[in-house]
Amino acid sequence: MYVDINKFSLYLQKMSSTKSKKFIFLGLFTFLAFFMSWWGGYITSYYKEPWYSELIKPSFNPPDWIFGPVWIILYLSMGFAIWLIWLNPKKTQKIFTIFFIQLIINASWSVAFFALHQILVSLIIIVLIIIFVIWLIKLYYPINKFSALLMFPYLAWLGFAFLLNYSIFVLN
Repeated sequence: MYVDINKFSLYLQKMSSTKSKKFIFLGLFTFLAFFMSWWGGYITSYYKEPWYSELIKPSFNPPDWIFGPVWIILYLSMGFAIWLIWLNPKKTQKIFTIFFIQLIINASWSVAFFALHQILVSLIIIVLIIIFVIWLIKLYYPINKFSALLMFPYLAWLGFAFLLNYSIFVLN
């Protein structure tokens, strides 16, 4: 079998071009966000019932089917927002560290709430996530305003999640 080294070298250069790297990193950031989502979803599906069904929930508790589509949109927005930051030369390692810490804390909410049945601890976790997301928005804004704006639906959902989690805590 004959391999033309020059053609192979050109192929590698093409694959490592800036444009290719950009989209590889978009996929990577989105994958990492969804991986944390998968982990939280796995925990939720494994430990949710019958405990969750037996909880007293507030009247504004959304139907279960709402959570999947909302989180898909939020994780896509988060992945796109951090990717836009990554594209900017003003980016810092601090931003990426905070981003990944908040993803890990986000996934820990499912463990605290569904697996350990710790409603108060999960409420505290939501507060931590909110703090990290506000911090990210403040860090994103001077670098890429659109990235900062992409985080506002996530922040709004976290506010709703806090209210919902708090209500479940009070009712149970």
